[in-house]
Amino acid sequence: QVQLVESGGGLVQAGGSLRLSCAASGGTFSSYSMGWFRQASGKEREFVATINWSGDSTDYADSVKGRFTISRDNAKNTVYLQMNSLKPEDTAVYYCNAVRTYVNYWGQGTQVTVSS
Repeated sequence: QVQLVESGGGLVQAGGSLRLSCAASGGTFSSYSMGWFRQASGKEREFVATINWSGDSTDYADSVKGRFTISRDNAKNTVYLQMNSLKPEDTAVYYCNAVRTYVNYWGQGTQVTVSS
């Protein structure tokens, strides 16, 4: 069983930056692909970014390409999401996700609010 704890959310003005962290425990972190998803109020959860186990392959939603960067530190069992040039439409609860064959874990989420 893997536990994921997100942190780093908060209130920021449009154009600002935030760095989210997701600390993992209870499993072999480096065996999981990691991702970030988000869910705005009244909307379905959507994909934001993903990174493979070694960190050499990433993918992003079109809406965040060029503004967000996902990274991981396997020595620290942590995945990050650097968010720059934030927009009000980025406002959502951001969730960390760990996945490998047959298993899928979620964190509790961290709120990001971008004011205009």
